Amino acid sequence: MSSCRTYSVGWICAIEVEYVAAQCFLDEEYEPLEFLPINDCNHYTLGRIGKHNVVIATLPDGEYGISSATAVLKDMLRSFPTIRICLMVGVGGGAPSSKHDIRLGDIVVSAPRNGMGGVFQYDYGKSIQGYAQGFRHTGFLNQPPSLLRTAVTGLAARYRRKGHQFEHAINKVLGEYPRLRREFRRPDPSSDKLYQSGVVHPVEGDKSCAIACGEDSSALVSRPERTEDDNPTIHYGIIASANRLMKDAIVRDSFAETGVLCFEVEAAGLVNQFPCLVIRGICDYSDSHKNKVWQGYAAMTAAAYAKDLLSEISATKAESERIIAQIPEVLSSMKEDVNTILAEVQSTNENVKQLRFQQKQTQIDLWLSATDPSINHNRAIQQRHEDSGSWFLEGDLFNDWQTLSDSFIWLYGIPGCGKTILSSTIIESLTPKQNLLYFYFDFTDQKKQTFDSLIRALISQLYRQSTEASQELSSLFASCQDGGRQPERQSLCQTFLRMIKRLKEVWIVIDALDECQGTDRETLTSWMREILCFNHKNVHLLVASRAEIDIKSGIMEFAHTNCILSIESDLIYYDISSYVYSKVRESNGFKRWRRRPEIQEEIETALLEKANGMFRWVACQLDVLEKCMDPYNLRKALVSLPKTLDETYSRILCAIPEECRQNAITILQFLTYSERPLGVDEAVDAIAVNLEGSPYFHPDYRMPDASEILHYCSGLVVEVLVPIEAYWNGTERPRLVELRLAHLSVKEYLTSHRLGEVDTSIAQSLQISNAKASMAKICLGYMLSFNINLTANDLVEALPFAHYCARYWMTLAVATEMADETVRLFTNEFFRNAGLYKACYNIYSPDDTHAPNRWLRNETVPMLFYAALGGLEKTVNNLIDQGADIQEQDTRIYEAYGDALQAAAGEGHCKVVELLLSKGADIQATGGMYGNALQVAAAKGHLSVVELLLNRGADINEAGGRYGGAIQAASAKGHNHILELLLEKGADINLGKTGDNALSAAIRMARHSTVDLLLRRGVDVNRRAVGSNCTALQLASAEGHENIVKMLLSKGATINTTEGGSYGNPLNVAISRGYTGIIHLLLSNGADVNLRGGYYGTALQAAAVIGREDIVKLLLDKSADVDAEAGESHGTALKAAAFYGYDNIVELLLSRGADVDKEGIGHYKTAYEAALSKKKKSTAKLLFRESRQARKRKYNDVESDEDTDLTQNKRWRHLTPEKAMYETLSPTGDWDTESSSHTEGDGSDEETVVEFSLSKPEGQIGPMTKAEAMRARQ
Repeated sequence: MSSCRTYSVGWICAIEVEYVAAQCFLDEEYEPLEFLPINDCNHYTLGRIGKHNVVIATLPDGEYGISSATAVLKDMLRSFPTIRICLMVGVGGGAPSSKHDIRLGDIVVSAPRNGMGGVFQYDYGKSIQGYAQGFRHTGFLNQPPSLLRTAVTGLAARYRRKGHQFEHAINKVLGEYPRLRREFRRPDPSSDKLYQSGVVHPVEGDKSCAIACGEDSSALVSRPERTEDDNPTIHYGIIASANRLMKDAIVRDSFAETGVLCFEVEAAGLVNQFPCLVIRGICDYSDSHKNKVWQGYAAMTAAAYAKDLLSEISATKAESERIIAQIPEVLSSMKEDVNTILAEVQSTNENVKQLRFQQKQTQIDLWLSATDPSINHNRAIQQRHEDSGSWFLEGDLFNDWQTLSDSFIWLYGIPGCGKTILSSTIIESLTPKQNLLYFYFDFTDQKKQTFDSLIRALISQLYRQSTEASQELSSLFASCQDGGRQPERQSLCQTFLRMIKRLKEVWIVIDALDECQGTDRETLTSWMREILCFNHKNVHLLVASRAEIDIKSGIMEFAHTNCILSIESDLIYYDISSYVYSKVRESNGFKRWRRRPEIQEEIETALLEKANGMFRWVACQLDVLEKCMDPYNLRKALVSLPKTLDETYSRILCAIPEECRQNAITILQFLTYSERPLGVDEAVDAIAVNLEGSPYFHPDYRMPDASEILHYCSGLVVEVLVPIEAYWNGTERPRLVELRLAHLSVKEYLTSHRLGEVDTSIAQSLQISNAKASMAKICLGYMLSFNINLTANDLVEALPFAHYCARYWMTLAVATEMADETVRLFTNEFFRNAGLYKACYNIYSPDDTHAPNRWLRNETVPMLFYAALGGLEKTVNNLIDQGADIQEQDTRIYEAYGDALQAAAGEGHCKVVELLLSKGADIQATGGMYGNALQVAAAKGHLSVVELLLNRGADINEAGGRYGGAIQAASAKGHNHILELLLEKGADINLGKTGDNALSAAIRMARHSTVDLLLRRGVDVNRRAVGSNCTALQLASAEGHENIVKMLLSKGATINTTEGGSYGNPLNVAISRGYTGIIHLLLSNGADVNLRGGYYGTALQAAAVIGREDIVKLLLDKSADVDAEAGESHGTALKAAAFYGYDNIVELLLSRGADVDKEGIGHYKTAYEAALSKKKKSTAKLLFRESRQARKRKYNDVESDEDTDLTQNKRWRHLTPEKAMYETLSPTGDWDTESSSHTEGDGSDEETVVEFSLSKPEGQIGPMTKAEAMRARQ
């Protein structure tokens, strides 16, 4: 059938199995149509059933639901406009009840019942049994058309008399298609089991229902056997439809009581808009025991019924049925769709812009990788007592800080005096203000202990809050190859300064400067001085910390003493007293004393007398006093309160019962030395590991109540609630509740010599080497207990500590492997178990730069590679002695390292590198991302490894790898110390056989100091990089590095080079990127404004493309040729400005003499044609007017009406006056796909724009006639 207008039946399927069944029941299958509308993405099967031509369509793979089915049918009706009958045929879930004995393989046909049209739509909350439900009805939908309902009745009568022949029909089909038998034949009846509604299939695991749920009589619903005559049975009634599968037997039963027979997920969208009959074969019971065993057979029974139904409808009756697409309601729906499409088209630009912005925002967030300070803030707010900090908020210092420009406050105090709580109070008070930025340094989280983490967090917050400021970060992102590389710290700081410069006021609060890494503190205080001396008068900076010497000296260099406030005990006395009063009088821990006010007062008085301004001290004493059950012991404790935090912590440790001591030590070891906080469930498993047990770990070892874990070391450890999105990145299990040390002073005490004066045993356990050895053994013991038959995903789900162990065990073991025999034994046992090794590697793969877990990839690397990567020297030696191939390559694509030597070199494990070389590793072996071992070490910045490799004969100038060679790698990464060493050892400073040379590599990554080093060492400043074919100056201009441009010019860089591919010359590329500073710099150093080259051809054209009127004017003032032709796209500056609709630039160029009618190179012959191509109507009108005026000036002010003699214009000399008039209407002489027009009035130059089509009538050849032109003008 070659015409789409010969089909009367539309048949919709949702999934492939339904589509296959439908195709099988065609009496004849036709060839696909050659031409269909381009916007119809459906897949069709065409054929005949009886005397009906049928078109079958299916939903896209992976899509189901109401909206998807509706979209498929709408496209079908557009492509096959004569469809009169619509069927939705497929599988569904049954809703058996005492009234309706629905079995697997039965058929449910939608039919009106109880005032409902046959399909019933519902919404729901959660549809998996065992969770909260919340279903509600949302509407009653249309009933099937009368023709189909009559046919259903007639077919039911025939079945009652003669029975159906489904089994015969299905067997016949399977005989024709034997390969379908296994999936589509009737399953064994014994597999049709209806479980009691209360029996729920476990979510975890992949066990069968027989194993997981049992098959005894108590689990199953008892049903009588069916006779063959009634098997399968056809049911008629209500089908419930929604957007997701029903998997809850309890909810299913509640609907079944109302008459629902079946659940499915597509029909509501069709029935609500199109007259349609729904036919469903039952493949499951809409409960948690879903499987696909019956799916094929159910699809077959539904298709067999649909074929029988069509046989009940004569062709003449079908032809007399109204075309669906012409039914007023459907037509209205489709018209609404058209109107919706038109409305959507009108808003497409805005939507696309918004989508692009959101995508870019996500890209920038991932690239910036800023930490979330709101976690710390929320924790502090939860600990804050009402009205605390009012003494500061109501004081003159804070008021002045808010009102004065470039204001600064430093709050400092002793440990535990409440600085963080006060900071959170200040932040809360500033929340109504715009552009509020804050950050908490955090000793418990390594990601929040560096200056980089601070500046990235502040930039990220400002990017989210201010559209104006966000432009600066977007520029930095673009200059970093759209996130292809990370910015230097200097670039981040400069970007932040530019961001705040765009704003009226900025408020910055930074807490716990003393918890910033010591190496970064000088940078931190220098940065604070810089932003306060920025001379923009809009910054308000407040910081809090202890009075550490380096912090104090750094701040005193720029801050006046009246901006510095010590948090003395008298200032916070009210805050502490309010806190104590609240805890004693209101908390549950002290409720036993509520009838003894005199005792409450004793507690308050004793604590306030000795608090000495320390919130932390008070909190610890309250923890202890809560445990005093009677007045005697309470008063005894009050008399002997410790005087200091050290003494407080000492007492807490000494009070730990002996039976809890080891677990407490384990917790403190992990929290003191772990790279990240531990989740409560992780900590529970960590203390459950028994290194003397067999196995070392079993779930039965866990403490029964995880919430009691704080009892092991109460007062030293706290629980913190963490938002799931804060840490859940798809690579490790989320930790909703974390354990952390309660305060920085706790960690300082536990790692100090003072602990040894109190308890030598605990002090030894908490020495870094002993603690890490213990942690390594616990991690290894936990992993050695894995069930390696489980997948990595299942292991992580079942064992919360698994990801931590897989990720950190080598980091812990490498420091202790040589000294601790047990660590070595456990490590050897780990590597002897190939299954365990593979499981751990799939949980966390430390070398994978793309996805740190491989749960779905099931890959591994050689064990030797893995051990070398972790720096396990002893293990590497053992593996080699046991026959490991030292040259074995990692065959994965795009991985960082190619072999064990590269892995060790890349991670800086010098001793392992030396060992591998002594065992015969090939020092020049290539592979992986970086090339060879020397290039890896140079890129990673490991000086000692580079020295070792060079001393062992590594080729210093070998080309290859990501950066092209070792010197390029060191330059790109800014490792100047390695670059100096390479140059001293004879590296070719101009090396660049592939990709960048060293200078280009440094420029591309904005390494200013590296560029300076290379220039001082005599690099060829005009050497072209092989990869980009551009000079250093071209590249620096393209990347926007103004300071580097200055450096290159000072060293004699050629400014007017004419080569360089799409870059063109330095001026052209700087203009195309909008770098104003570089443009002025190049022009002041003699850049030729008319030099041609690059994609845009000329500097003037590049300025026009980016819409920079100021640069266009600057270039014209510098004698730029206004009509210069060049480039691959537009040809001239005027055409470029017209194409983008920059009217102001078009007017400027015309005022400077640009030829409005100039024809030449480029995609469009004239500027007018360029404007029309992009629908720039105002620009086209401007150019049209100027074209007329130009012709009048040139040809004796010729009037623009049809009687004017235009024959003086040699361009029109061959035309009649009528045709000349027509050509005047379109200055290009060519018709375009855009619209514009003008009207002529009384001979004046006034014009108005009206719409007319510039498209020639279909079939017209040659120019328009006069009449056609007049009609077009009208």
